[in-house]
Amino acid sequence: MASLLNEIEWGTPLLPAVSDPAWEAEIKRRGGQVMDVDRRIASCHWLRMAAFEIVNYVPVHIPERLYRMSVMVVSQESACRYCYGANRAFMKLLGYSEDFIQRLERDLQLAELDEKQRAFITFARNLARSRPRPSGAARLALIGHGFAREAVHEMAFTVSMTCFFNRVTILLACPPERAIERLANGPLRKVMAVMMQLMNRAAGSKRARYALPVLNAADLAGGPFEGILVALAGLPAARVMKAALEGAFAVGTLSQVVKGLVFAVVARTLDCAHCAGSALTMLEGHGMAPAEIESALSNLRTDRISANENRLLDWARATVHYDPSKIQGETRELGGLLGNAAILEAIGVAALANATVRMAMLVE
Repeated sequence: MASLLNEIEWGTPLLPAVSDPAWEAEIKRRGGQVMDVDRRIASCHWLRMAAFEIVNYVPVHIPERLYRMSVMVVSQESACRYCYGANRAFMKLLGYSEDFIQRLERDLQLAELDEKQRAFITFARNLARSRPRPSGAARLALIGHGFAREAVHEMAFTVSMTCFFNRVTILLACPPERAIERLANGPLRKVMAVMMQLMNRAAGSKRARYALPVLNAADLAGGPFEGILVALAGLPAARVMKAALEGAFAVGTLSQVVKGLVFAVVARTLDCAHCAGSALTMLEGHGMAPAEIESALSNLRTDRISANENRLLDWARATVHYDPSKIQGETRELGGLLGNAAILEAIGVAALANATVRMAMLVE
Protein backbone atom coordinates (compact mmCIF):
# COMPACT_ATOMS: atom_id res chain seq x y z
CA MET A 1 0.00 0.00 0.00
CA ALA A 2 1.17 3.55 -0.68
CA SER A 3 2.41 5.58 2.27
CA LEU A 4 -0.07 7.51 4.35
CA LEU A 5 0.41 11.23 4.95
CA ASN A 6 2.21 10.95 8.30
CA GLU A 7 4.54 8.23 6.96
CA ILE A 8 6.26 10.35 4.31
CA GLU A 9 9.71 11.63 5.28
CA TRP A 10 10.38 15.16 4.00
CA GLY A 11 13.46 17.34 3.84
CA THR A 12 14.06 21.07 4.02
CA PRO A 13 13.32 23.20 0.92
CA LEU A 14 15.94 23.13 -1.81
CA LEU A 15 15.35 26.65 -3.16
CA PRO A 16 14.09 29.78 -1.41
CA ALA A 17 10.60 31.14 -1.89
CA VAL A 18 11.01 34.40 -3.82
CA SER A 19 8.10 36.71 -4.54
CA ASP A 20 7.50 37.78 -8.14
CA PRO A 21 4.72 40.37 -7.81
CA ALA A 22 3.93 40.49 -11.54
CA TRP A 23 3.60 36.71 -11.81
CA GLU A 24 1.56 36.46 -8.61
CA ALA A 25 -0.80 39.13 -9.89
CA GLU A 26 -1.15 37.16 -13.14
CA ILE A 27 -2.00 33.98 -11.21
CA LYS A 28 -4.77 35.81 -9.38
CA ARG A 29 -6.09 37.43 -12.57
CA ARG A 30 -6.42 33.97 -14.07
CA GLY A 31 -8.38 32.66 -11.10
CA GLY A 32 -5.56 30.81 -9.36
CA GLN A 33 -4.22 30.95 -5.83
CA VAL A 34 -0.57 31.68 -5.11
CA MET A 35 1.00 28.67 -3.39
CA ASP A 36 4.40 28.04 -1.87
CA VAL A 37 5.61 26.19 -4.96
CA ASP A 38 4.79 29.16 -7.18
CA ARG A 39 7.36 31.25 -5.33
CA ARG A 40 10.05 28.57 -5.62
CA ILE A 41 9.74 28.05 -9.38
CA ALA A 42 8.89 31.59 -10.50
CA SER A 43 12.30 32.19 -12.09
CA CYS A 44 11.74 29.40 -14.67
CA HIS A 45 8.98 30.77 -16.88
CA TRP A 46 7.95 27.63 -18.76
CA LEU A 47 7.93 25.58 -15.56
CA ARG A 48 5.85 28.04 -13.58
CA MET A 49 3.28 28.22 -16.38
CA ALA A 50 3.10 24.43 -16.75
CA ALA A 51 2.60 24.08 -12.99
CA PHE A 52 -0.12 26.73 -13.00
CA GLU A 53 -1.93 25.09 -15.92
CA ILE A 54 -2.06 21.64 -14.35
CA VAL A 55 -3.15 22.87 -10.92
CA ASN A 56 -5.92 24.91 -12.52
CA TYR A 57 -6.84 22.46 -15.27
CA VAL A 58 -10.59 22.00 -15.67
CA PRO A 59 -11.38 18.53 -17.06
CA VAL A 60 -13.83 18.33 -19.93
CA HIS A 61 -14.63 14.61 -19.95
CA ILE A 62 -13.91 13.55 -16.36
CA PRO A 63 -16.52 14.21 -13.63
CA GLU A 64 -15.19 16.61 -11.00
CA ARG A 65 -15.67 14.02 -8.25
CA LEU A 66 -13.55 11.39 -9.98
CA TYR A 67 -10.99 13.98 -11.00
CA ARG A 68 -10.57 15.21 -7.42
CA MET A 69 -10.19 11.65 -6.07
CA SER A 70 -7.67 10.71 -8.75
CA VAL A 71 -5.46 13.72 -8.00
CA MET A 72 -5.31 12.73 -4.33
CA VAL A 73 -4.51 9.05 -4.92
CA VAL A 74 -1.86 9.93 -7.53
CA SER A 75 -0.21 12.32 -5.06
CA GLN A 76 -0.33 9.56 -2.45
CA GLU A 77 1.25 7.04 -4.84
CA SER A 78 3.94 9.59 -5.71
CA ALA A 79 4.63 10.04 -1.96
CA CYS A 80 4.31 13.79 -2.33
CA ARG A 81 3.77 15.23 1.15
CA TYR A 82 3.05 18.66 -0.31
CA CYS A 83 0.41 17.65 -2.89
CA TYR A 84 -1.07 14.77 -0.92
CA GLY A 85 -1.64 16.95 2.12
CA ALA A 86 -3.09 19.85 0.14
CA ASN A 87 -5.43 17.67 -1.94
CA ARG A 88 -6.55 15.67 1.07
CA ALA A 89 -7.42 18.92 2.85
CA PHE A 90 -9.14 20.28 -0.24
CA MET A 91 -11.34 17.18 -0.44
CA LYS A 92 -12.42 17.69 3.18
CA LEU A 93 -13.25 21.31 2.46
CA LEU A 94 -15.35 20.16 -0.49
CA GLY A 95 -17.42 18.02 1.87
CA TYR A 96 -15.85 14.55 1.65
CA SER A 97 -15.95 12.75 5.00
CA GLU A 98 -12.83 11.66 6.86
CA ASP A 99 -14.05 8.05 6.67
CA PHE A 100 -14.43 8.23 2.89
CA ILE A 101 -10.97 9.77 2.45
CA GLN A 102 -9.35 7.15 4.69
CA ARG A 103 -10.98 4.33 2.74
CA LEU A 104 -9.82 5.91 -0.52
CA GLU A 105 -6.22 6.34 0.61
CA ARG A 106 -6.09 2.80 2.02
CA ASP A 107 -7.40 1.53 -1.33
CA LEU A 108 -10.40 -0.15 0.27
CA GLN A 109 -13.69 -0.98 -1.41
CA LEU A 110 -15.85 2.13 -1.69
CA ALA A 111 -19.56 1.43 -1.77
CA GLU A 112 -20.12 4.95 -3.14
CA LEU A 113 -18.30 4.03 -6.37
CA ASP A 114 -19.52 1.73 -9.11
CA GLU A 115 -17.30 -0.68 -11.05
CA LYS A 116 -16.59 1.87 -13.78
CA GLN A 117 -15.49 4.52 -11.29
CA ARG A 118 -13.33 2.05 -9.34
CA ALA A 119 -11.64 1.07 -12.61
CA PHE A 120 -10.59 4.69 -13.14
CA ILE A 121 -9.18 5.05 -9.62
CA THR A 122 -7.25 1.79 -10.06
CA PHE A 123 -5.92 3.04 -13.39
CA ALA A 124 -4.80 6.31 -11.78
CA ARG A 125 -2.91 4.43 -9.07
CA ASN A 126 -1.27 2.07 -11.53
CA LEU A 127 -0.17 4.78 -13.96
CA ALA A 128 1.29 6.88 -11.13
CA ARG A 129 3.07 3.83 -9.70
CA SER A 130 4.24 2.46 -13.08
CA ARG A 131 5.59 -0.82 -11.70
CA PRO A 132 5.31 -1.69 -14.56
CA ARG A 133 4.01 1.24 -16.57
CA PRO A 134 0.48 0.56 -17.94
CA SER A 135 0.41 0.06 -21.70
CA GLY A 136 -2.22 0.56 -24.36
CA ALA A 137 -4.10 -2.43 -22.96
CA ALA A 138 -5.05 -0.33 -19.92
CA ARG A 139 -6.48 2.32 -22.24
CA LEU A 140 -8.60 -0.29 -24.03
CA ALA A 141 -9.75 -1.71 -20.68
CA LEU A 142 -11.09 1.69 -19.61
CA ILE A 143 -12.93 2.04 -22.90
CA GLY A 144 -14.35 -1.42 -22.23
CA HIS A 145 -15.69 -0.13 -18.92
CA GLY A 146 -17.71 2.47 -20.82
CA PHE A 147 -15.44 5.51 -20.85
CA ALA A 148 -15.27 7.45 -24.12
CA ARG A 149 -11.93 7.62 -25.92
CA GLU A 150 -11.64 11.36 -25.18
CA ALA A 151 -12.24 10.72 -21.48
CA VAL A 152 -9.51 8.07 -21.33
CA HIS A 153 -7.02 10.36 -23.06
CA GLU A 154 -7.84 13.18 -20.66
CA MET A 155 -7.46 10.73 -17.75
CA ALA A 156 -3.97 9.75 -18.91
CA PHE A 157 -3.04 13.42 -19.25
CA THR A 158 -4.32 14.47 -15.82
CA VAL A 159 -2.73 11.52 -14.02
CA SER A 160 0.59 11.96 -15.84
CA MET A 161 0.73 15.71 -15.31
CA THR A 162 -0.20 15.30 -11.66
CA CYS A 163 2.90 13.08 -11.49
CA PHE A 164 4.78 15.98 -13.11
CA PHE A 165 3.61 18.43 -10.46
CA ASN A 166 4.28 15.89 -7.69
CA ARG A 167 7.89 15.52 -8.78
CA VAL A 168 8.45 19.25 -8.97
CA THR A 169 7.29 19.74 -5.37
CA ILE A 170 9.07 16.59 -4.14
CA LEU A 171 12.42 17.45 -5.71
CA LEU A 172 12.16 20.99 -4.34
CA ALA A 173 10.97 19.66 -0.95
CA CYS A 174 8.25 22.32 -0.85
CA PRO A 175 6.99 22.66 2.74
CA PRO A 176 3.38 21.51 3.27
CA GLU A 177 0.55 24.03 2.93
CA ARG A 178 -0.14 23.97 6.65
CA ALA A 179 -2.76 26.73 6.55
CA ILE A 180 -5.18 24.82 4.33
CA GLU A 181 -4.50 21.60 6.25
CA ARG A 182 -5.38 23.33 9.52
CA LEU A 183 -8.56 24.79 8.03
CA ALA A 184 -9.67 21.39 6.77
CA ASN A 185 -9.37 19.92 10.25
CA GLY A 186 -10.53 22.92 12.26
CA PRO A 187 -13.89 23.90 13.75
CA LEU A 188 -14.66 26.28 10.87
CA ARG A 189 -14.33 23.58 8.20
CA LYS A 190 -17.99 23.75 7.12
CA VAL A 191 -17.93 27.53 6.88
CA MET A 192 -14.72 27.41 4.88
CA ALA A 193 -16.22 24.76 2.61
CA VAL A 194 -19.02 27.14 1.61
CA MET A 195 -16.55 29.98 1.09
CA MET A 196 -14.29 27.79 -1.05
CA GLN A 197 -17.19 26.74 -3.25
CA LEU A 198 -18.04 30.39 -3.85
CA MET A 199 -14.38 31.20 -4.53
CA ASN A 200 -14.12 28.29 -6.96
CA ARG A 201 -17.11 29.56 -8.94
CA ALA A 202 -15.55 33.02 -9.18
CA ALA A 203 -12.19 31.52 -10.13
CA GLY A 204 -13.86 29.39 -12.79
CA SER A 205 -15.31 32.50 -14.40
CA LYS A 206 -11.87 34.13 -14.46
CA ARG A 207 -10.25 31.04 -15.97
CA ALA A 208 -12.94 30.88 -18.65
CA ARG A 209 -11.98 34.38 -19.81
CA TYR A 210 -8.43 33.16 -20.49
CA ALA A 211 -9.45 29.92 -22.21
CA LEU A 212 -7.85 29.46 -25.63
CA PRO A 213 -9.19 27.48 -28.61
CA VAL A 214 -8.36 23.79 -28.56
CA LEU A 215 -5.76 22.50 -30.99
CA ASN A 216 -6.41 19.93 -33.70
CA ALA A 217 -4.03 17.26 -34.96
CA ALA A 218 -2.55 19.52 -37.66
CA ASP A 219 -1.64 22.13 -35.03
CA LEU A 220 0.23 19.52 -32.99
CA ALA A 221 2.31 17.78 -35.64
CA GLY A 222 5.98 18.37 -36.24
CA GLY A 223 7.47 18.89 -32.78
CA PRO A 224 9.13 16.58 -30.29
CA PHE A 225 6.87 13.80 -29.03
CA GLU A 226 4.24 14.78 -31.58
CA GLY A 227 2.53 11.38 -31.37
CA ILE A 228 1.52 12.03 -27.77
CA LEU A 229 0.42 15.58 -28.57
CA VAL A 230 -1.74 14.40 -31.48
CA ALA A 231 -3.39 11.88 -29.16
CA LEU A 232 -4.58 14.86 -27.08
CA ALA A 233 -6.01 16.75 -30.07
CA GLY A 234 -9.35 18.37 -29.31
CA LEU A 235 -8.69 18.59 -25.57
CA PRO A 236 -7.49 21.65 -23.64
CA ALA A 237 -4.74 19.29 -22.46
CA ALA A 238 -3.08 19.42 -25.88
CA ARG A 239 -2.24 23.11 -25.58
CA VAL A 240 -0.92 22.66 -22.02
CA MET A 241 1.32 19.77 -23.03
CA LYS A 242 2.55 21.45 -26.21
CA ALA A 243 3.54 24.60 -24.32
CA ALA A 244 5.31 22.57 -21.62
CA LEU A 245 7.36 20.55 -24.12
CA GLU A 246 8.25 23.60 -26.20
CA GLY A 247 9.26 25.48 -23.08
CA ALA A 248 11.33 22.63 -21.71
CA PHE A 249 13.31 22.30 -24.95
CA ALA A 250 13.74 26.01 -25.57
CA VAL A 251 17.14 27.58 -24.98
CA GLY A 252 17.85 27.61 -21.26
CA THR A 253 20.56 26.97 -18.71
CA LEU A 254 20.93 23.29 -19.64
CA SER A 255 21.94 22.22 -23.13
CA GLN A 256 19.58 20.46 -25.53
CA VAL A 257 21.78 17.35 -25.30
CA VAL A 258 21.41 17.20 -21.51
CA LYS A 259 17.63 17.59 -21.76
CA GLY A 260 17.34 14.98 -24.50
CA LEU A 261 19.43 12.53 -22.49
CA VAL A 262 17.26 13.07 -19.39
CA PHE A 263 14.17 12.19 -21.45
CA ALA A 264 15.95 9.18 -22.95
CA VAL A 265 17.04 7.91 -19.52
CA VAL A 266 13.51 8.15 -18.12
CA ALA A 267 12.08 6.49 -21.26
CA ARG A 268 14.51 3.58 -20.95
CA THR A 269 13.88 3.20 -17.22
CA LEU A 270 10.13 2.95 -17.85
CA ASP A 271 10.62 0.77 -20.94
CA CYS A 272 8.95 3.18 -23.37
CA ALA A 273 10.09 2.58 -26.95
CA HIS A 274 7.98 5.45 -28.27
CA CYS A 275 9.58 8.16 -26.11
CA ALA A 276 13.00 6.57 -26.42
CA GLY A 277 12.69 6.84 -30.21
CA SER A 278 11.65 10.49 -30.02
CA ALA A 279 14.55 11.31 -27.71
CA LEU A 280 16.97 9.44 -30.00
CA THR A 281 15.81 11.47 -33.00
CA MET A 282 16.26 14.68 -31.02
CA LEU A 283 19.77 13.75 -29.90
CA GLU A 284 20.80 12.74 -33.39
CA GLY A 285 19.63 16.17 -34.51
CA HIS A 286 22.15 17.65 -32.10
CA GLY A 287 25.01 15.64 -33.56
CA MET A 288 25.08 12.48 -31.48
CA ALA A 289 25.51 9.18 -33.33
CA PRO A 290 23.27 6.21 -32.32
CA ALA A 291 26.26 4.30 -30.89
CA GLU A 292 27.26 7.34 -28.83
CA ILE A 293 23.72 7.70 -27.48
CA GLU A 294 23.58 4.00 -26.59
CA SER A 295 26.88 4.29 -24.73
CA ALA A 296 25.62 7.34 -22.83
CA LEU A 297 22.44 5.54 -21.78
CA SER A 298 24.21 2.33 -20.84
CA ASN A 299 26.95 4.04 -18.81
CA LEU A 300 25.00 7.15 -17.75
CA ARG A 301 27.84 9.36 -18.90
CA THR A 302 29.16 10.96 -22.08
CA ASP A 303 32.04 13.26 -22.99
CA ARG A 304 29.51 15.53 -24.71
CA ILE A 305 28.59 17.14 -21.41
CA SER A 306 30.43 18.24 -18.26
CA ALA A 307 31.16 15.98 -15.31
CA ASN A 308 28.51 17.70 -13.18
CA GLU A 309 25.93 17.41 -15.97
CA ASN A 310 26.75 13.71 -16.28
CA ARG A 311 25.58 13.30 -12.71
CA LEU A 312 22.14 14.40 -13.86
CA LEU A 313 21.74 11.19 -15.86
CA ASP A 314 21.92 8.86 -12.86
CA TRP A 315 19.76 11.33 -10.93
CA ALA A 316 17.18 11.38 -13.73
CA ARG A 317 16.87 7.59 -13.50
CA ALA A 318 16.35 7.93 -9.75
CA THR A 319 13.41 10.33 -10.26
CA VAL A 320 11.31 7.48 -11.72
CA HIS A 321 11.04 5.44 -8.50
CA TYR A 322 12.42 7.03 -5.34
CA ASP A 323 12.35 7.54 -1.62
CA PRO A 324 11.35 11.22 -1.17
CA SER A 325 13.87 12.05 1.52
CA LYS A 326 16.72 10.34 -0.34
CA ILE A 327 16.00 11.93 -3.74
CA GLN A 328 15.66 15.33 -2.05
CA GLY A 329 19.14 14.91 -0.57
CA GLU A 330 20.58 13.91 -3.94
CA THR A 331 18.88 16.86 -5.63
CA ARG A 332 20.23 19.26 -3.02
CA GLU A 333 23.75 17.95 -3.56
CA LEU A 334 23.42 18.36 -7.33
CA GLY A 335 22.05 21.84 -6.88
CA GLY A 336 25.20 22.79 -4.98
CA LEU A 337 27.27 21.74 -7.98
CA LEU A 338 25.10 23.11 -10.79
CA GLY A 339 23.60 26.25 -9.26
CA ASN A 340 19.99 27.20 -8.62
CA ALA A 341 19.00 28.02 -12.21
CA ALA A 342 20.34 24.75 -13.63
CA ILE A 343 18.90 22.49 -10.93
CA LEU A 344 15.48 24.14 -11.21
CA GLU A 345 15.45 23.58 -14.95
CA ALA A 346 16.65 20.00 -14.44
CA ILE A 347 13.82 19.38 -11.99
CA GLY A 348 11.28 20.65 -14.51
CA VAL A 349 12.74 18.59 -17.37
CA ALA A 350 12.94 15.36 -15.34
CA ALA A 351 9.40 15.85 -14.03
CA LEU A 352 8.08 16.47 -17.54
CA ALA A 353 9.94 13.43 -18.87
CA ASN A 354 8.24 11.26 -16.25
CA ALA A 355 4.85 12.66 -17.27
CA THR A 356 5.47 12.34 -21.01
CA VAL A 357 6.60 8.72 -20.78
CA ARG A 358 3.56 7.79 -18.73
CA MET A 359 1.31 9.51 -21.26
CA ALA A 360 2.85 7.45 -24.06
CA MET A 361 0.41 4.64 -23.28
CA LEU A 362 -1.99 6.60 -25.49
CA VAL A 363 0.04 5.73 -28.59
CA GLU A 364 1.03 2.17 -27.73
